[in-house]
Amino acid sequence: MQRFRSHSEHSLDPKGRLNIPTRFRDVLREQFHSEMLIVTHWQKCLRAYPMAEWEALEETLLAQGKNQPDFSRFVRYLIAGVSECPVDKQGRILLPPALRSGLGIEKDVVVVGMLQHFEIWDKVAWEEETRHTRETFGDFSAGLSALGIL
Repeated sequence: MQRFRSHSEHSLDPKGRLNIPTRFRDVLREQFHSEMLIVTHWQKCLRAYPMAEWEALEETLLAQGKNQPDFSRFVRYLIAGVSECPVDKQGRILLPPALRSGLGIEKDVVVVGMLQHFEIWDKVAWEEETRHTRETFGDFSAGLSALGIL
């Protein structure tokens, strides 16, 4: 099974187009049989989902989201930010300005594989995120142990 793994640095072109790494395009074609991505804003980055993964997420929100108190605010935020982004013949997607501006994504970005989706980070924000994660790595010990990884 192919998944979105690793990371790579890219620059958006003046129109806001992002070149999707070839290995990620291969996952889209071979694992998901589609080159359509659903991109939405998340906490500190954009998340890009293959259509099938996005539809599964929507089903989870519909089925279980109602059980979460005040969850409609999160759903509203998430769904309002959705943009369908087809991969063009040059392997790029257009990231709308409205999605980019709230997260400070302007030119230099890092594309980060997250197994079933990938994230698009402003390069400086990504560097801060990885620095913070390294500094607090010990916080993950209990979770890693529970998963049998540690």
